[in-house]
Amino acid sequence: MAQPLRPPSAARAGAYLGLFVLGAVVGVAGALVQPAWFPGGLLLALAGEAGLVLGASRVMRGRAGGAVVAAGWTLVVILLTASRPEGDFLFAAGAGSYLFLLGGIAVAVICATLGAGRQPDAEPARLGK
Repeated sequence: MAQPLRPPSAARAGAYLGLFVLGAVVGVAGALVQPAWFPGGLLLALAGEAGLVLGASRVMRGRAGGAVVAAGWTLVVILLTASRPEGDFLFAAGAGSYLFLLGGIAVAVICATLGAGRQPDAEPARLGK
């Protein structure tokens, strides 16, 4: 039944922090790859993000792992879209950049939702056994 919420263990919190950083690294890598090889780079960047979000959900045995990766990716990509005072920017105003930003957010939400929900550690059993 319902159990009270308790804070995660130190190892689990460290794993979440590592997944957050890994999501940020994938966001930076995707931001650099997607304009270099436009159609293929965009697909590669989104596929890498999807794989990481689904993998994190599976490894952490819950949707929170995927959500943490998605949060790291989104934070870094949003920060990279801002122009600097010197006029430098990483994303050009083009279709590829918008597809990467909006498509990446959609992929993160879809994959984090598809990730396995928290399940009891017991063996799966059919009713009536």
